[in-house]
Amino acid sequence: MNKLKNLVPYIIIFILVVIIRTYLISPAKVKGESMEPVLYNNEIVFINKYTQYLKNYKRFDMVVVKIENEYLIKRIIGFENEKIEYKDDILYIDGKQVKVPLDFEYTKDFEASVEKDSVFVLGDNRNVSKDSRFYGSFRINDLRGTVKVRLYPFNKIGLIK
Repeated sequence: MNKLKNLVPYIIIFILVVIIRTYLISPAKVKGESMEPVLYNNEIVFINKYTQYLKNYKRFDMVVVKIENEYLIKRIIGFENEKIEYKDDILYIDGKQVKVPLDFEYTKDFEASVEKDSVFVLGDNRNVSKDSRFYGSFRINDLRGTVKVRLYPFNKIGLIK
């Protein structure tokens, strides 16, 4: 009985870790160059999984999206029923110019419409990124959370700007 009593704190810690990792946050490794210069290959970030339940995504949020059998980090550009257009490296949404608060790679001209209950995502390194221009819109339910914190490399640990 005494041995079981000694195990209780470890069991509680184990259960808490499983709950936190399953429903709140978990680490992920960046794969590829599609988010450079913000995120680089093999960096480690936290996925804020609770945002997938709240579904309160904002334009330009970095999200983890399920593409076929892998998970990739991309940036939300458009929401359902919006018409997305890049012309001369300027973003237009529903015909209105949108100021982009980030410095993206040059974006070739394109037009797309975002499907219902979906988002349109792009990688920051537009020349190499396979994203909604290639796959089309992604269902909101295919998003696994947002990425806002870098864990590794240690000299870059903290909020991602």
